[in-house]
Amino acid sequence: MRGERGSAALEITLITPLLVLLLLFVVGLGRIAAARGEVDGAAEDAARAASIARSPVAAQADAQSAASQTLAGRSLTCQPLDVAVDTAEFRPGGTVAVTLTCTVQLSDLGPVGFGATKQLHGHAVAVIDVFRGVSQ
Repeated sequence: MRGERGSAALEITLITPLLVLLLLFVVGLGRIAAARGEVDGAAEDAARAASIARSPVAAQADAQSAASQTLAGRSLTCQPLDVAVDTAEFRPGGTVAVTLTCTVQLSDLGPVGFGATKQLHGHAVAVIDVFRGVSQ
């Protein structure tokens, strides 16, 4: 028994940093999952905004605006935010597709191994109303 005196304190001292790193890793995974959800939601909002536009040019502008507003309202900063709008099927009954590419900063989680930034992608498709007038 005398030889084991202080071993518990040594074990706690050695294990605590590993537990902290594990906790930071789990927090990082949660932040990435939440950010992916936010980017997917912004892509859906952008596709919906583009689908109610009257022209392909307006669809691009409306999608960019909707994506930026959605992400700003959800406190997610993308540097840069790229919004690609596919208006090849821009006609009544057609579709409009939006792909977002968002680079988020994770520098505060760098010691855990996530890197300084992470590029996230979101994609959504919205149908243009059949009874809606559009102009090319």
